[in-house]
Formats: sequence, C-alpha cells, structure tokens
Amino acid sequence: MLVIEDAEAIGAAVSSALRESGYEVQHRLDGRQLEADLGRFRPDLVVLDVMLPGRDGFQLLEVIRRSSGAGVVMLTARDGVPDRLRGLSGGADDYVGKPFVLAELVARVSAVLRRLGRTPSTVQVGDLVVDADAGVVMRADQPIELTATELRLLVYLAAQRGRVVSKTQILTAVWGYEDYDPNLVEVHVSAVRRKIEEHGTRLVHTVRGLGYVLRAEE
Repeated sequence: MLVIEDAEAIGAAVSSALRESGYEVQHRLDGRQLEADLGRFRPDLVVLDVMLPGRDGFQLLEVIRRSSGAGVVMLTARDGVPDRLRGLSGGADDYVGKPFVLAELVARVSAVLRRLGRTPSTVQVGDLVVDADAGVVMRADQPIELTATELRLLVYLAAQRGRVVSKTQILTAVWGYEDYDPNLVEVHVSAVRRKIEEHGTRLVHTVRGLGYVLRAEE
C-alpha cells in the first residue's frame, strides 16, 4: 500500500495505523516517484492527499488510472461536494475529508480492497472462522453471536492473528481513539474470549505487559 501525504505527522499516523492492521505500507511526501512506485512496488491501494507540492492529487489520480488497477482513497481537507465529485468521477474509490478518525480510514481502505477482491473477508484461526463482510463468526461449525463492538474487536484481532497488539492499538482500531479507559478493552476482550471458548480451547491469549494475541496453540 502507498500513502502519499506531505504532512509528515499525518502520513506517519496513517501509515502506522495501516501497518497495525496488517498492511505493508510505503509513505511518500509527494508524487515525484509515483510512476516508479507503481511499477516497482505495485500497491493494491493508494491513500492519496489532494493538496501536494508539485503535482496535486487529481493529477496523480490520472497517472494511477492510466497505469495501475490500484484502489484509490483520496485524503484531503477539501471536503466540499465539487472536489469530492471531481475525485470520484476521476476514478477514486473513496474520499475521506480531514480531520478524520484513523479507524474510519482503515475501515474504508479495507472496504475498498474487499470490493476490488484484493483481500479475503474470511479469516480462519484454528477452528475459528471470522467472515468480516457477512458479520458471521463460527467455531467448530457452531455460530457465535457477538455484539457489533465485539465483532469489530474480533475482526481486528483476526486481521492481526499471530501478532501481539496493545490496548492502545485496539482502542485506536476498534473505537477510533487512544485516550480512553483501557479497561474498556479488557471488558470486551473478556466477553469475546468467553463466547468463542464455549466451543473450544483458548484462542485469545494475554501477553502480560504487552497486550493480546489471537492464535491457535500448536
């Protein structure tokens, strides 16, 4: 995935949030090497700011559409209807206005990739199957009923399967902010763990001092 954003802090935050969701990310401050990146890196999706030095986002969108099948999510402070229509009519797949919540941007990126068939919506960990698109969770062929928040949490853990994620990372990805009571994470993790472990062994593991990881024991 390629992030083109000239504000270093925003670009770094977006790139970090996408990496935490399991994506490989390259960040550029402008589009000077876009053609080379499209040929060498071959991104599945480009998060593209409009207000860039040199060629702006609309010009870069034309380059992407001429030479790549990558999805494009435009990211800009220009949130007026004319700019959105220009971006979407030019071939952008989605449009996110600043300021934005990182979790929403990640969700929109994931949705575009799913529409393009670039990422599977179903993840399996041991005998647990999580279908994010259908909102279905099964374990040992038994359906598991989760609340909307519990489902978002499990989908995130499934996307990060095998990786330890901190409470802060979970708060950002599932609730959209970091400065919130971390006990909220503990409560929801406990609820998810209880429900999925009614049908089998432990899959959600606590890593003391670090966070949680979803994995099947060997």
